[in-house]
Amino acid sequence: MGRGGRGFLTDEEKANRPKITRALLRRIGSYLRPYWKQMTLVLLSILLSSIFGLLPSILTGRIIDEGLIGQNLDALIWLIVVLLGVILGSSLIGVLESYLNTWIAQHITFDMRNSLYRHLQSMSYRFFTTNKQGDIITRMTSDISSVQQIIANTLTRILSNSITLIVAIVAMYQKNWILATIGIIILPLFTLPTKKVGKTRWTLTREAQDCRDEINGILNETLSVSGQMLVKLFCKEDQEYRRYESFNQRLIRLNIRESMAGRWFRVVLQTFSSIGPMLIYLVGGILMIRYDSDLTVGDVTVLVALLGKMYQPVNSLLNIQVDWIRSMALFTRLFDYFDMPVEIKNAPDAIIPKKAAGRIEFDHVHFSYELSRPILKDVSFTLDSGKSIAIVGPSGSGKSTIINLIPRLYDVIEGSVRFDGIDVRQLDLGFLRDQVGVVTQDTYLFNGSIRDNLLYAKPNATQNELVDACRKANIHDFIASQPEGYDSLVGNRGLKLSGGEKQRISIARVLLKDPAVLIFDEATSSLDSISENMIQEAIDPLITSRTSILIAHRLSTVLAADEILVVKEGQIVERGVHDDLLASGGLYTELYETQFRRALDSTNEG
Repeated sequence: MGRGGRGFLTDEEKANRPKITRALLRRIGSYLRPYWKQMTLVLLSILLSSIFGLLPSILTGRIIDEGLIGQNLDALIWLIVVLLGVILGSSLIGVLESYLNTWIAQHITFDMRNSLYRHLQSMSYRFFTTNKQGDIITRMTSDISSVQQIIANTLTRILSNSITLIVAIVAMYQKNWILATIGIIILPLFTLPTKKVGKTRWTLTREAQDCRDEINGILNETLSVSGQMLVKLFCKEDQEYRRYESFNQRLIRLNIRESMAGRWFRVVLQTFSSIGPMLIYLVGGILMIRYDSDLTVGDVTVLVALLGKMYQPVNSLLNIQVDWIRSMALFTRLFDYFDMPVEIKNAPDAIIPKKAAGRIEFDHVHFSYELSRPILKDVSFTLDSGKSIAIVGPSGSGKSTIINLIPRLYDVIEGSVRFDGIDVRQLDLGFLRDQVGVVTQDTYLFNGSIRDNLLYAKPNATQNELVDACRKANIHDFIASQPEGYDSLVGNRGLKLSGGEKQRISIARVLLKDPAVLIFDEATSSLDSISENMIQEAIDPLITSRTSILIAHRLSTVLAADEILVVKEGQIVERGVHDDLLASGGLYTELYETQFRRALDSTNEG
């Protein structure tokens, strides 16, 4: 049967049926090729396992003819010993086959998992902002796990069933071609009800699951605290009960139909599976009694046993197309990700300067996430080494986009961004990003200790370096006050810390990189006034010692900058220092009245 127990393709699977080409098969083969020796051993073990699996049936016939009917005790004992050896050998071969299957599947999925993770790490930031995180995780986890099942089960099952069927047919025809032909003709009757009933049961199961989802939705809505308040205030108890009861009744009917479909299926299956042996016994008996055939009781018994061995392989092979299409669809899903182009990558002759001064230039930069919607339009400015610049503007004006272009999270559409006079597209990515430190509004900490999160920036940092960075970020005293100090756990995404504590650890982490350029992107916008003041105390001395870019809503931060850029709808509409901009009565004045003054007043009140 196919994955999920379905021996048929759903309408969705039919609509999305992959195009199976030689290129696709060659690509799949490229993952199998390194393990061709192990796969050869698997093939040999499957062949031996299939032969050994049929030998007990053949030996049983000889035990009946030579040992029991022939009354030959020596032959009986010898055949039983051989039978025991065959069963033991079959079990050992099965263990070897299982080990090799698992070994190959694990190593192939190991290769695929590593390759996909490396490829995803090389994807641009745009990829992660436009694709659902759940889809990405599904490709990395369940899809690759399913590939493992395909290799370990589907492919080997096809080989095993094919070999078993061929060996069984050959063995049956060696015994008696008439009875073998009768048995093979009967086989389709055994498989006819499988697809029909299987599809019916799957449809009923899916409907029952949909019904359960509806019931769970009702329970979640009506038995929650808020839901119960609404139900009681609007006197809807009886109405909700009737709604729940109707779905409950439907679920009962579906469950009964599903159960009976399975029961009738088993009855039909048992009937058809009995017809083959009955016909072999009947025709075999007629040949032996009426036509004085050289058939023996043991031969007839062997033929019946071999026929029984053929049912499962035939049924499985009839579903090869379904399994095959699902397998190819899964590989296609994975290869779709592998084929996504790497937008941001090193130039062939990428430059690695010996040192970085941190001079930033934007030269007539245009950028858009979508061609139909420009975000930045003809942005030009220069930030000299050691100087600071503040970028202000309404929400959605393109402030964060400007700073995202500096470490090449995105590439410009037109114009250029230069770092120390060199187009960032010509610089080595590792060098560039090492020289740009960014502190964002949404701080991300890994689930580990404070030390682990700090060392992420510089794995070989000494304790003195950690303490120095944390002192500069105004967070050392807090860390030292914790029972475990720098080894204190922060929890998932830093949930054990306040927003201000996380932000200051983030600043310390960036400082450990010792970047030439520091960027603060709304680093204090979502914090209370006390936390904001502590972070501001950490930021103020930092921006005087290196090239700095600040996106801020706090007036004191803006005033500390050497120059202020005012951005509106992706364009720099004003630039200068605070007093001049305020006197001009433009957008900056409006922002001052609506944002900065309000932020200043709220800080003073705090």
